[in-house]
Amino acid sequence: MSAIEDIEDDRGELRKPFLHTGSWYKMQGMGSRQSSITGSAQVLRDGSVSVLLCVLIVALGPIQFGFSCGYSSPTEEDIMSDLGLSLSQFSLFGSLVNVGAMIGAITSGQIAEYIGRKGSLMIAAVPNVIGWLAISFAKDSSFLYMGRLLEGFGVGIISYTVPIYIAEIAPQNMRGTLGSVNQLSVTAGLLLAYFFGLFLSWRILAVFGSLPCLILIPGLFFIPESPRWLAKMGLMEDFEASLQVLRGYDTDISLEVNEIKRSVASTSKRTTISFAELKRKRYWFPLMVGIGLLGLQQLSGINGVLFYSATIFENAGISSSNLASVGVGVIQVLATGVTTWLLDKAGRRLLLIISSSAMTLSLLFVAVAFYIESSASEDSKLYSIMGILALVGVVAFVIAFSLGLGAIPWLIMSEILPVNIKGLGGSVAVLANWTSSWVVTMTANLLLDWSTGGTFTIYAVVSASILLFVILFVPETKGRTLEEIQSSFR
Repeated sequence: MSAIEDIEDDRGELRKPFLHTGSWYKMQGMGSRQSSITGSAQVLRDGSVSVLLCVLIVALGPIQFGFSCGYSSPTEEDIMSDLGLSLSQFSLFGSLVNVGAMIGAITSGQIAEYIGRKGSLMIAAVPNVIGWLAISFAKDSSFLYMGRLLEGFGVGIISYTVPIYIAEIAPQNMRGTLGSVNQLSVTAGLLLAYFFGLFLSWRILAVFGSLPCLILIPGLFFIPESPRWLAKMGLMEDFEASLQVLRGYDTDISLEVNEIKRSVASTSKRTTISFAELKRKRYWFPLMVGIGLLGLQQLSGINGVLFYSATIFENAGISSSNLASVGVGVIQVLATGVTTWLLDKAGRRLLLIISSSAMTLSLLFVAVAFYIESSASEDSKLYSIMGILALVGVVAFVIAFSLGLGAIPWLIMSEILPVNIKGLGGSVAVLANWTSSWVVTMTANLLLDWSTGGTFTIYAVVSASILLFVILFVPETKGRTLEEIQSSFR
């Protein structure tokens, strides 16, 4: 008996998806072969449209992720005034989303492996909604903190599951473009928080934050489960039906089916590995790359800049700091959109090198501008010029981050981890990301209060370290299937 047949025979012993896998699309597929193509059947026969619709639905999760990151910037003064919070208490509130995300990250890989990608997104969406409502109705800091933790827990699961799901459903030639939609959605959510924060009270803004997940919950019932997860679970009929609807009913999927079956056959009998086996390059190298990229991404200071952009612009002498934050949000969305177009053309590695180099230079530029400004009189022309130059440098930093380091670490993590350590390895990588994000957001306000120029100098040193890490360790994954990427580490 072959390994592939063993998978199918063991089907009863393996786990079932938490959400209905989508027999509607199997029935639709049979119907579309037996009758003329009309309405939704026509849409489902077009594989690229089908994949794009799935990506757009799960992208609601990263929109909420971005909204969480941007929420603290326009609301800082109002929340501190209404609830009587000190600067350190508000810094704790801002950073608690990272603490919740760390908890979500620890469990994210195992949840996604145990109940499926769609099921884990459902688990993430519900506490997100509850968390936002708790913030909206908070009368004191306790409800505010509890809501932020719940919101962060959902974000931690979303930040792992969405890139994995997109990578597993996307065709090889579209994986970079579709994978970068994750970060594009994060930046869109950030912009929405900045923009609506200009007009809405912090309580109403929190209600707005719950909307993406409220829409995501019913949307999950209308998309197929990841075909690679279904294959790993031994649900071969559902696996082939899911892959067929994603590629289009007129597409011959036999080659891709056989490649995925061969890949999961080698790991179907061993879903866990020992710590001793992590010494093998096929495991430690991709794990090191994933953890390194996601951890260093946050230590560059991006969330410190985005969470407290209004404070940074005030320090630079910009009177309309919240409006300036909106401008930064718009620029970030546009720059991430360019990355979405470039990823499957220029490649991951080149964009990371360009991105980290430009980040280092722009952060040094901002640091020098703030150092000079601190020695000038507030009424002087030099002070005003340095404030404008600092704003330009911050914008350049955000653009540079968006052109590579924003989207690509999440994409590479979802591409390179071997299937039998993806749950554990992905959880550890996401945990590294949120732990370093917590360190940055917890200390950013305090560091800015100490020395704005010194803060940006620290971030510049980290960005230079990222450049070195990319040059030495990060492989190119463009134009290769997930199975080819993972087999290259053997």
